Amino acid sequence: MTSTRIVFSNGVVSQASDTPSVSTFLQERRGAYTTTRTHNNGSCLLFWERHLRRLASSARILYNSSPNLLFKSPTPSGLEPIRTPSSSSSLSMWESMIKSLVNDSMNEALPIALKERRDGEELAVTVLVSGDYGKLSGIENMGSDDFLGVFDVSVHFSGYVPFVFGVEGTGARLALVGRGRDVAEAKYSDWVRLRKPLEKLRPPSVTELLLSNDGDQLLEGSITNFFVVCRKISGAFEIEDNSEAEDKFLQTCNNSHSFEVQTAPISDGVLPGVIRQLVIEVCRSKGIPIREVASSWSQHELWKEAFITSKYSSSFDLIAQKRASYHGFLVVMFIVSLHQHYAPVASSLRVLQHVESIQVPKTWELQELDCWNDIAWEQKLFEEEIMERVGLGGYTLKR
Repeated sequence: MTSTRIVFSNGVVSQASDTPSVSTFLQERRGAYTTTRTHNNGSCLLFWERHLRRLASSARILYNSSPNLLFKSPTPSGLEPIRTPSSSSSLSMWESMIKSLVNDSMNEALPIALKERRDGEELAVTVLVSGDYGKLSGIENMGSDDFLGVFDVSVHFSGYVPFVFGVEGTGARLALVGRGRDVAEAKYSDWVRLRKPLEKLRPPSVTELLLSNDGDQLLEGSITNFFVVCRKISGAFEIEDNSEAEDKFLQTCNNSHSFEVQTAPISDGVLPGVIRQLVIEVCRSKGIPIREVASSWSQHELWKEAFITSKYSSSFDLIAQKRASYHGFLVVMFIVSLHQHYAPVASSLRVLQHVESIQVPKTWELQELDCWNDIAWEQKLFEEEIMERVGLGGYTLKR
């Protein structure tokens, strides 16, 4: 039995058997987009207001800096630069406009998609806002009234059954294969097409591709944000080579402050993901050390855990951990804190996926390579203790 798949565009619902996958849907349309999903048996949309704000921010950035990524090209070749009227509109105006356009479409389309949803499924929801270049004719300066008539909204719904966190084999396997995105602070559909050449360098069994501009500083995944739990070593620990230094380290192993969560800053060229921001907020509110810095592969021996975030990550139905070792302390503390902050969605929150392994090329010369097998790889395997403990030592949170 095939899963639910529905497209809503310009007031028309398409749910034919040949309705495209979300990847094809995005490749066929140009614009800013965001993807979320329902949770708790289709009763709510996950972090909807955050997604709308990020969508508005992406559309505004593309309009001002890269309109060719937001508007369908006016020429068949697609080579002619798109020139848009100047706009002094604030981010708040964009947020208001995007919220109005998208919610109007969702109010029509979502009830239909929920009715067609199969038992056991949630709905993955991709909303795309694209500009109609033809409607720009005659407009000299874009104001709030003009914007509403220039943009179209398309929504793709598909059935989705989330992974379960802590089950063997559901961890992510990552490989570094490409450079960072252009206009990385915006989420746009052309990236689905632009990342295709990276697939030739994907090793078998790898589930996500990492990006870096120098082969050492890891930025993000091709569709996810990337985090590392890294051991912090003071200068004394680094230079002392004796048993006293080792004893000092062992004494701090059970102290959460001897570790920190790391993720690349937006200024390095990463997407300001909705879940990425959520991780940062929860860590800071709970005193979990977190630093916005790109994790360095040259220091990967200090990494104790890694995880990625996106709407397609794992399920936390058994979460809390009373006896976490230092190997997974921060990961577990974050998970517990996330549930404490967002209790209404705790029963089906799926936002984080443990990383089982990372592969990185020994040399950063990928441009001329045609196959993953042409690359000499280094690999880091992460211990499975955190996965075992969460599954075996957890308990169901009260609702």
